[in-house]
Amino acid sequence: MEPPRPSELLHLRPSNRAGLAAFAAGAAITTAGVWLASRAGLVSWTAGQLALAIAFLQWFALLHECGHGTLFRTRRLNTLAGHVAAAFAMMPYASWTSVHRRHHRWTGWQDVDPTAVQLAPRPRGRLERALVNACWRCWVPLFAVAYRAGNYWHLPRLWRMFPRRDDRARIVRDAALLAALYLVVVLAAGPLALLRAIGPALALAFIAEDMLLLSQHAHVPQHLSHGAVVQPFGAIEQEAFTRSLRLPAWLSTLLLHFDSHELHHMYPFVPGYHLGRVRYEPAHEVDWWTWMRASRRVAGEVLLFQNRAETGWEV
Repeated sequence: MEPPRPSELLHLRPSNRAGLAAFAAGAAITTAGVWLASRAGLVSWTAGQLALAIAFLQWFALLHECGHGTLFRTRRLNTLAGHVAAAFAMMPYASWTSVHRRHHRWTGWQDVDPTAVQLAPRPRGRLERALVNACWRCWVPLFAVAYRAGNYWHLPRLWRMFPRRDDRARIVRDAALLAALYLVVVLAAGPLALLRAIGPALALAFIAEDMLLLSQHAHVPQHLSHGAVVQPFGAIEQEAFTRSLRLPAWLSTLLLHFDSHELHHMYPFVPGYHLGRVRYEPAHEVDWWTWMRASRRVAGEVLLFQNRAETGWEV
């Protein structure tokens, strides 16, 4: 089946009503989660942690949509909502939009894509490989933490990637404001109280993000530029370098079809809440449970630093 041409999907445009509904859902689940987590009973607290874990994932998906300008119809609304989502997703908005835009441009070139270059082939020490393997085996969400720290908080690296003065100013401003906000929250709530209120939820969300993020491009064969000047792959061509998960329908809806990653790369202008209307079955879609079980049988260093062309692992 041939994929639709982008011109056939131009009617799938952002809707303020749909965007507001998605944003309100995230806010409502967050509010309910905080209220439940603040209760004394174990059942209420546990329910609050589960609700907050889902909410943290929602805010990541909302940030993703705002960065693409596809949650709302106007740039102003996307920017305002994006800053709120960025605070919950723990990634400064300016660095997110800048790096993610470059990711979409260079998907398929592993040593050029800023979010994939750390996984490109290079000599790796025994300690690095052992750490990756241990964290993957023990469900420690190393990648979700490294993904944030290395791509969106690493100011010296961002400084090198974006030499324009206005880009640098926005990146530093947003990072500084977000860091200050977190400091105020920690001081106001108290570190231990905050850890009890959201710590387990954040850990659960990061574990889920490890699965979601690694499923998208890890272990998928990519090209290497080796420093040569190369041309980016077109959006439709990026299907070959991407994998999709099939989450339960209710969760996929809450996460704005963040699991439909091939369709997103092929049609980045289509809002996530409209991706289910694209009549096309991606080539590399796999059930989430199947992928999770299979990926956990593989050593972390094999999953991250090799690809299926090298290992024969086809999931």
